[in-house]
Amino acid sequence: MIISSASDYREAARRRLPPFLFHYLDGGAYAEHTLKRNVSDLSDLALRQRVLKSVGEVDLSAKLFGEALDMPVALAPVGLTGMYARRGEVQAARAATARAIPFTLSTVSVCPIEEVQSQVGRPIWFQLYVLKDRGFMKNALERAWAAGIRTLVFTVDMPVPGARYRDAHSGMSGPNAAFRRMLQAFAHPAWALDVGLRGRPHDLGNISAYRGQPTNLADYIGWLGANFDPSIGWKDLEWIRETWKGPMIIKGILDAEDAREAVRFGADGIVVSNHGGRQLDGVLSSARALPSIADAVKGDLTILADSGIRSGLDVVRMIAQGADGVLLGRAFVYALATAGQAGVENLLDIIAKEMRVAMTLTGARRLSEITRDSLVRALAEMPVSAHGPASANRANGGEGDARDLVDDAPASVSVPS
Repeated sequence: MIISSASDYREAARRRLPPFLFHYLDGGAYAEHTLKRNVSDLSDLALRQRVLKSVGEVDLSAKLFGEALDMPVALAPVGLTGMYARRGEVQAARAATARAIPFTLSTVSVCPIEEVQSQVGRPIWFQLYVLKDRGFMKNALERAWAAGIRTLVFTVDMPVPGARYRDAHSGMSGPNAAFRRMLQAFAHPAWALDVGLRGRPHDLGNISAYRGQPTNLADYIGWLGANFDPSIGWKDLEWIRETWKGPMIIKGILDAEDAREAVRFGADGIVVSNHGGRQLDGVLSSARALPSIADAVKGDLTILADSGIRSGLDVVRMIAQGADGVLLGRAFVYALATAGQAGVENLLDIIAKEMRVAMTLTGARRLSEITRDSLVRALAEMPVSAHGPASANRANGGEGDARDLVDDAPASVSVPS
C-alpha cells in the first residue's frame, strides 16, 4: 500500500499487528469519547490562510530544555513500544536522533534504559510513573542519570488505571488472554517471526532490571496494577524534585490550577495531556484545555501538548493554541510497527513538510509567528459537543478516513500490502 499520512500508517499497522497489540495502542478508556475529541477538536480548528505575505524560508527549529531541535516535536513515552517492532524503542530513538528531536523512553519499555541510550548519539528523555514502590522509582532515576539522561518526564495522571474495554475484547486482558494472544500471533507470522521471536519482547527491561528476574506481559500487568498510588500529592514528589538535577516535565496536566501548582512545585515544563484518552473518558481534549492553561502559565515554564496529534497541521494548531512544542504518540508507533526506524523517519519528514505548508499559507516564517491570530477562532470560543462536528466519520479509536485526518500529505512511500 502507498503511505502518505499517519492514517495510512495506522491502516498498515492494523494489518500487520496481532489484534491485541493494535487495539492496545489504538484504543482508549470506556466509550472513547475523549479519544475521539482529541482528534476532532484539533481538526475543527480552522487555520487562517493568508496570501502574499513574503514567506521565503520557513524555519521549524526550536529549543526545548536547552536542546536545539529541528522541529518542536518529541516522541512521546509509549509503553511496550518494543512489542510493535524488533527492539522497537531502539529503532524509534534512532529515528528521533536522525531527525534531531528527542525520544522519550517509557518506564514500561521492552528495551532497558542502558540499551536505548547506548544506541543513540544524543541524550534521550526518560518517563517515570508515580508508583507505590519508591525503591523502583529511585532505582530508575539513578540508572537514567548514570546512562547520561538529563530530562525527566514525570507522568502524574495515572493514579488508577482507566477502564479500557477494547483490551478485554482483543485479548490483551480478560479470560484466556494468553491463549488468545498466542493464536493471534500465529495468524500474523511476519510479526511473530520478526518481533515475537527475534525481538525478545517478552521481557520488560526496566522492571526486570529492578526485580532481578524476567518480567513478562502478565507480570507487568500485575506489577503495575499493584503499584498505582492514588494517595500521592505534590508534597510527596518533593524528594524527586530535590533528587533530579536536570529538567523535570510534569505530564498529565489538564487544568489551569494544576498548571499553577506545577509552577509552584518547580517544574521546568508541563505536558497538557489526557493520556491520549486512555484514562478518564469524558474530560476535555488536550487542544481544548490548552488555551486556558497557556493563559495561566505561559512564560513561567515550557508548555508541551499531546493527544490527538496526527499531522504537521496539528502541530501548528497546538502551537497556535499556546504550546511551545508537542509530543507525538500513537502516530509514530503506527509508523514503527509498519516499517521500523525508516517508517518513523518518513513520518517525521511528512510532519515537517506539512508544517512548512501550513506556516507558509498562514504567513508564519518561524514558530514565534504562530499565534492565536493564526487561527480563525480558538477552541475556547467554540461550543463543546459530545464528539465535535468532524468526528462522525471517526470510528476505530478516533481515527477515520485519511481525507478527514491529514490534508494532502506531501510525501509518500510504498510498503508491502
